Amino acid sequence: MLSFILRRLAVAIPTMLILIVISFVLMFAAPGGPFNNDRPLPPEVLANIEARYGLDQPYIVQMTTYVWKVVTQFDFGPSFKYRDQTVNDIIRSGFPVTLVYGFWSFVVAVTVGVSLGVLAALKQNTWIDYLAVGVTVGAQVLPNFVMAPILVLVFTLWLGWLPGGGWNGGQWQYLVMPVIALSTSYMASIARIMRSSMLETLNAGFIRTARAKGLPMRRILWRHAMKPASLPMISYLGPAFVYMITGSVIIDVYFSTGGIGQYFVNSALSRDYSVIMGITILVGALTIGFNLLVDILYAWIDPKIRL
Repeated sequence: MLSFILRRLAVAIPTMLILIVISFVLMFAAPGGPFNNDRPLPPEVLANIEARYGLDQPYIVQMTTYVWKVVTQFDFGPSFKYRDQTVNDIIRSGFPVTLVYGFWSFVVAVTVGVSLGVLAALKQNTWIDYLAVGVTVGAQVLPNFVMAPILVLVFTLWLGWLPGGGWNGGQWQYLVMPVIALSTSYMASIARIMRSSMLETLNAGFIRTARAKGLPMRRILWRHAMKPASLPMISYLGPAFVYMITGSVIIDVYFSTGGIGQYFVNSALSRDYSVIMGITILVGALTIGFNLLVDILYAWIDPKIRL
């Protein structure tokens, strides 16, 4: 198992370095710049601003300095548009928000999705199966950019039960609608994956043998069927968890949560390259890290993967 983890780390570290370099190259290869969006600045003023941020140095020097600071100090540099703030300050203020509602969205999506998938597989071709499939299809065709305004319209404007936006320290009233809007489409995908995988597992030879021995269905499900049926779902959960905890632009825009999704959009519109690169690298690092975790969990469940 240790050699398996070391092999995965040997792939993950160079991948992260390549991601940092490519992010830097793409950002600075884009036309325009962060200081010439509104109106052209006098050459002297522009030269002073570029000197302050180190943009007057040769391109290779800028890239080497940036990569070195990110790798050794986890320092993404200053923001070009948010005055007196660094990219690390912006991530520290926005990421905890997205982490909270993303975590609870993940819990809801996994709990409801796995339950619906297993129940639909156990009750195949019954009204329970049709109802579960109908719920997942309905959730799949209502992505978060459709679900979010519907929730605000119903629960805020019509019923007046929940606040339509804000964060207020993450109180439950402000969490309900972002969690529902973010988790529904992931819940539908998890349920569909779990249903098809469970149906395939329940028709396997070792499950038929367990039934022939007279084992109760509950024991067959939890002791024999759940592990192999969970493998396809686990491979999906790694990227899904990263996407949820790093925030959603739609969620941040509609509910004004203050997460990093809104910062990412604002920075893209204002060409604040340092913030864009910082958030991109953060998402990439989390994706690589959780994919590594999923690979380890996958190998623990199915020892054949280690070979």
